[in-house]
Amino acid sequence: MSKLLEVKDLEVSFDTYAGEVKAVRGVSFDLNKGEAIAIVGESGCGKSVTAQSIMRLIPSPPGRVKNGTIIFNDVDILALNERQMQAVRGSDMGMIFQDPMTSLNPTMTVGRQIQEVLMKHGGVTKKQAEVRSLEMLQLVGIPNPAMRLKQYPHEYSGGMRQRAMIAMALACGPKLLFADEPTTALDVTIQAQIIDLMKELQKKLDTAIILITHDLGVVADLAERVIVMYAGKIVEYGSVNDIYYNPKHPYTMGLLKSVPRLDSHNKEELMPIDGTPPDLFSPPKGCAFAARCDYAMKVCHYCDPDYFAINSGHKAACWLLHEYASGVKENVLRGVI
Repeated sequence: MSKLLEVKDLEVSFDTYAGEVKAVRGVSFDLNKGEAIAIVGESGCGKSVTAQSIMRLIPSPPGRVKNGTIIFNDVDILALNERQMQAVRGSDMGMIFQDPMTSLNPTMTVGRQIQEVLMKHGGVTKKQAEVRSLEMLQLVGIPNPAMRLKQYPHEYSGGMRQRAMIAMALACGPKLLFADEPTTALDVTIQAQIIDLMKELQKKLDTAIILITHDLGVVADLAERVIVMYAGKIVEYGSVNDIYYNPKHPYTMGLLKSVPRLDSHNKEELMPIDGTPPDLFSPPKGCAFAARCDYAMKVCHYCDPDYFAINSGHKAACWLLHEYASGVKENVLRGVI
């Protein structure tokens, strides 16, 4: 499969009155055409900032890309000026924002908002945009689309607003779609419908998807690979099976233990991860998770671990995977400690 996106050593900071917030610290990953990956982690770990940096939506100031490269469709995104970047957004990249009620314009009908995207980025006439916007509402499963085009966002339910956002993001047939917490405010039934819709559209339109979420329940059904972020860094990445059935980083294990399991017959309490994420004004010297980790060793507090390969597509940044920690590692991964 050919690469659509390649991010290497990305560093993003925000300059505030209190100092520099190091929001993203050396993130590297790639994405193939038509592939779906998920970026997971707690709030504040850098997921959304990473996505917004790729789309060049970080306000500057206070935000700035300190280091790194972003190659999208063989184009250096960071080298483009704002006018060139506007041509990429909408046509080649689309984003489903976290809260559709605040992302949609309350003073414009939904149809007009979709038509505006098509005329600006798709180069079509108003008449063609009207026809295409009707097709898009039909595509995302909104009933009676001809009537719904003339309605305002407040006349839509939460699930319908999310579908309208998906229609707007996909209107120009982008190669890459960012979905930033697309199911956060929805009930479980609507969540399942939105995820099924995204899967169907991915196959139909061959669109690559980057799903940004803290909900591990929605990841397994959509993504092929998972990136686990903590304190602005990637701590583990691998296939869905690798992450769910063979996690190697204690933070990943903690995330999985905090999710209720339907296949468990024991009435076990969920295990939260104690403590709070580190202050990114002054990130810790060693492993950022060491202060919250039950298995932290002395080296974890002083030296940041490299990535250790578990298999060709599965890596984790944890000192427990070092050959010198083999005795401790075996106990940890067997659940003895």
